[in-house]
Amino acid sequence: MSFEGEFASYEPLRRLLDSEKVKSLQNRFKIRKQEEDSEDFDNLIIQKSDLTESNLQPDLILAIDGSNLAAKAENGFPGAEFGYVTIASVLIDLKLIGELQKKEFIEPKKFRETEKASTIESVFSGCNVILDNEKNAKSSLRRALFEELKSNIIFTDGESLLDTYEHLFRSKRENFNEKNLPKSPIEDVDEEMTYDYGEYNCPYSGESLFSTDALRLHELMNSGGSNGEMFGQIMSTLEKLWLIHILRAFERKGWLSTLRRVAFIMDGPLAVFSTSSWLTKVISHELTRINELQKEINGQDLLIIGIEKSGTFFNHFIEIDTTKDGFTDKFPKQSAFLLNDEYIKKNIIFSDSKKQYGLDTYFGRKLFYKTSSGQKTVPVLACFNDYQSNLETSNLDQFTRLADVMNLLDKLVSSRYPNSVSPLVSAHAEAAIPLNLGKRIFEDIAREIREQSK
Repeated sequence: MSFEGEFASYEPLRRLLDSEKVKSLQNRFKIRKQEEDSEDFDNLIIQKSDLTESNLQPDLILAIDGSNLAAKAENGFPGAEFGYVTIASVLIDLKLIGELQKKEFIEPKKFRETEKASTIESVFSGCNVILDNEKNAKSSLRRALFEELKSNIIFTDGESLLDTYEHLFRSKRENFNEKNLPKSPIEDVDEEMTYDYGEYNCPYSGESLFSTDALRLHELMNSGGSNGEMFGQIMSTLEKLWLIHILRAFERKGWLSTLRRVAFIMDGPLAVFSTSSWLTKVISHELTRINELQKEINGQDLLIIGIEKSGTFFNHFIEIDTTKDGFTDKFPKQSAFLLNDEYIKKNIIFSDSKKQYGLDTYFGRKLFYKTSSGQKTVPVLACFNDYQSNLETSNLDQFTRLADVMNLLDKLVSSRYPNSVSPLVSAHAEAAIPLNLGKRIFEDIAREIREQSK
């Protein structure tokens, strides 16, 4: 690391380019064979015109996005910080937008009424931040995470976010046995983690343990520096829990019939990574259960879509859409490329493993779609059974309601941000600058949806 005001000369760059070790390593690189420029995608893609849309299209979009920020804590300890995490839910009325678009002039106030937002905020301990009588920053984080889940609830008479999490945790313990338990989160206790629900005492030390310790997010804490990665993983985990929390709330209210009007769009992949990745299997299990219940009423699968705005998949889409001489639009508009395991490992994420890509982390599967306006998107569609999630094949019926997804993306793609959709732009703005902290949209909105559905 350089000193302040110090700048490198060109000599290190010259040495790097001339280095025999660098050249030797480059000669060992595995090179992916570029496809010929004349490659024909006709046998690989699905045209929107060849598909049939559902009779009932969603007219409400519920977008979920999160934001996190590490901030300095003024407590006298060096490097002390806390993490500020927000999760925004923005409900967008497509029907009202359609009515406004027919007018020559749209009043800004009327357009703002097409969106209703709700944001939950959470604050988590980071390096050198100790809460109350806790022993250290890590135990403070564990308590803060438990208390945040316990205090957040979508309906005043419903279950808390902690209840939702513990339902998933119970499903894990009953349906997915864990052979090798992690070590107890309490210092000086070398025994395996003791599982239970709520707040309870460690049988070895007498100190407090929490059901949320099973997420193991505390293991990501850097006790001697910034914890941006940990706060990001906490945010991502809360986003996925919030989705299940909403769906379970509608089930408990007896409002599953209203879900035929709603499409859920989440920022990023439908996946859970890092220490809490075990949630993937139980989230998939719960989505399957709820989807089957609502499908008996509504006759079609839920629409749950993740949008990857950047990364290796999006970069590869740009690559296959560009000819060798630099011209784009090689990929047809309003067409989808359905990805399978073989293609992903050969062209995007190289792997010789027989294990399916994303098996332990994803509860959805990816595809490429170029919209009617030419925007490239990487949607991730939720899977509701083993057949849909089997990446060995990429059959049309493995991508639930594909025509409806294409139709939505054509409508929602953002002209401001070419690799995103407008609901996520609104949700991110709400999460980054939360103007509706603590405001709940679902008490009134869910009832309004239900009344309109009768």
